[in-house]
Formats: sequence, structure tokens, C-alpha cells
Amino acid sequence: MDGVAGSRLIVALDHPDPAAARRCVEALAGAVERFKVGSVLFTRGGPDLVRDLISERLAVFLDLKFHDTPATVAGAVAAAADLGVDLLTLHAAGGPAMMEAARNAADRSERPPRLVAVTVLTSLRPEDHARVVGPGARRLDEAVEALARMAVDAGMDGLVSSALEAARLRQALGSTPLLVVPGIRPAWSASDHGGQARTATPAEALRAGATYLVVGRAVTGTADPSAAVARIEAEIAP
Repeated sequence: MDGVAGSRLIVALDHPDPAAARRCVEALAGAVERFKVGSVLFTRGGPDLVRDLISERLAVFLDLKFHDTPATVAGAVAAAADLGVDLLTLHAAGGPAMMEAARNAADRSERPPRLVAVTVLTSLRPEDHARVVGPGARRLDEAVEALARMAVDAGMDGLVSSALEAARLRQALGSTPLLVVPGIRPAWSASDHGGQARTATPAEALRAGATYLVVGRAVTGTADPSAAVARIEAEIAP
């Protein structure tokens, strides 16, 4: 599917249990090739769920946002690589040594996953960020760029950021890094933002430079997920 509109989409399996996630995957058979498995679903379904998806020739974006000591994160990355995941997240705030350890662990694996660093969570508004980092610190957009530069220097394949910062990152870092953009909500979608504060439509995110669009409830919360994907594809097709 690479090279067509569908290859831009990652459907977030933000379901309460593996059975519900499985029904969604079946409903999207042939329409989507990449699925995100986050911490809730992974905690319930475990590695077996990931293996099952990969056995069906689907690409898994394992979104566990590793953030720990370099040795611990290296071990976690190695374990994820053994599962065969395509994309894997870690927090850029873990620092260069942690990300370099992750990079080395991935490169030692038989099938290295692509590592993408989370800059600032899309659930944070500028005022929330200010409370987290304290007075006198960088603004949210400045913090995103600083963390992104550090991540790329540490060998990350790409970044996770909101669409609101994507254009700035493309200008600063060029076309090479992957930009994985969550918080995607089509204008026609009746779903809520799922806790996301910095959101955008699919077309807005692509114009800003996104490589992949992570779409959740706008697809999974509908009666016909395949039709929702087709509608998004029509919106973003060249």
C-alpha cells in the first residue's frame, strides 16, 4: 500500500479489550495496513496480540512511550524488536543517552523497528506545558523543536508531534525524519478529541508535513470503519 493514500493512515486500536480490537481489524481488512497498539490494549492483550497482527502481514505501531534508564529502555526496545513491530515510541525527554541506547539495541536486532520520539504530548495545552516545566522555560513550540533536534541527533528515525508543530519541524529538520501525527480528527467526524488538545484534520496535517496520520475514534467509533477510512482517503488523495 505504500505510495497510496491508505499508507498514510495508522488506525489506533484504542479498545478496552483484544476482542474488540480484533473486530475492528477484521472490519478494516484490505483497507488499512498499519495499526497502533497502545499501553491499555498491550497491557490487556500482551505480546500475543502483537504477534497475531504481524502474522497477518500487518504493520504494528507499538506506542508504549518508553521513558526509563538507558539500560532498561534498551532491553525494552530489544524485546519489541523481537516481536517484529514496525514503529516504536519512546520519550525524547529521556535524554540523548537513553535514545542512543535504544538506537543501538534496535540496530542489533534482526528486524530493527523504526524509532520515533515523542516530543510533547498532544494532550498538553501551552498553559499545561508551562505548569509542567515551570516559569522561565521554553514555550511549548520551542520545547518541541529542541526535543526533536536532540532526538534526531541521537539517531531517532522520526518524531511524534501534533500537526500544529509539524510545519516548524519540517522547516527545522528537513524532509528525512518521519513525522507521526496523532490528534487527527476529520472535520466531518462527530467523535470527541479523546483527550487530545492540539488537533488537526487529515489534510491540514499532511500540508504541515506529516508522514503518518494516527486516527482513532473517527474510524473506530463508527458503525462502518471501512467507510470512514475511505472517506479520509478521499480527503487526502493527491
